[in-house]
Amino acid sequence: MHQPPIRRRALLALAGASALPALAGPADDWPNKPVKVIVSLPPGSGADTIARFLAPRLQQRFGQPFVVENRTGANSFIAAQFVARAPADGYTLFWASNSPMTTNLVSFKQLPYDPFADFTPLAVAARFPMVFVVPAASPLRSMADLTAHLREGGGKVPFGSGTATYRLAIEQYHLQAGVAGTHVPYKGTSAAVMGLAAGDVAYSLAEISAVAPLIKGGRLRALAVTSRQRLRDLPEVPTMAEAGIPGHEVHAWVGGFFPARTDPAIVAKAAKAVLDVVRSPEGTAYINSLGGIPAPMGPKELGAFQESEVAQLRAVAARVGMEQE
Repeated sequence: MHQPPIRRRALLALAGASALPALAGPADDWPNKPVKVIVSLPPGSGADTIARFLAPRLQQRFGQPFVVENRTGANSFIAAQFVARAPADGYTLFWASNSPMTTNLVSFKQLPYDPFADFTPLAVAARFPMVFVVPAASPLRSMADLTAHLREGGGKVPFGSGTATYRLAIEQYHLQAGVAGTHVPYKGTSAAVMGLAAGDVAYSLAEISAVAPLIKGGRLRALAVTSRQRLRDLPEVPTMAEAGIPGHEVHAWVGGFFPARTDPAIVAKAAKAVLDVVRSPEGTAYINSLGGIPAPMGPKELGAFQESEVAQLRAVAARVGMEQE
């Protein structure tokens, strides 16, 4: 029997192949079972509240549960290690704050995980401005007052922080203003804020949700916010730029990371779903209700942002001589 020429046979093969259904990729079937969403902070934290807001909306979109698990403790090491060691199949997601993914690299000599090599960036959902605060009974009523007080104090005025993230943000202000204080570490933001309210330290800085109730309750006084614009919940409080400290714009943030080597198509599919929720009117309203600012970033943006933040934090830590734990 006459055989068609090689070129013709190849064309016939391609034509036949095009009639067959395309092979399904791993992302086409994802998710086909529940997805674990690991949070390193306790219930009620910014990372936790946004994870629990996203979970039912992702479940509605994909038809599979997104189950939030709080694995707290050890400076977020427990949760980060759990996700880093999980299979890279898209069924374990780390919903993290900046502390485990940037600040810990600067704060500790050794980490039991690598925030870059062990993870694949997914998306950022929100940023949370910070607020410089003093006890309500303090005579200090502005950042100018605080700066003058620190100059007079010769580096001995005590300030508190609950995490290295907040300490570094305070130290950045010190560098910009040409002043210094004496650091008093606390085990967590809540402890630091309560210590400040009791007058044990003279000033501190924390994310808005941690201090807003005490400001509104008359136990703390806000001096400035670290966002570019004034906050809806504290409209009378100036930004750092308005208070005479331009360029001091820092935020806590929350976002998602898969284990390293997760299929890029799964990452893209999940990132689009998260960002769709964040950009929706419902998502924007919810983040604003927490005192946050919607900050949708995809995988590439998050990776670049993570690198730039680590570089900035390392520069501040080096200049103030902050010792690693």
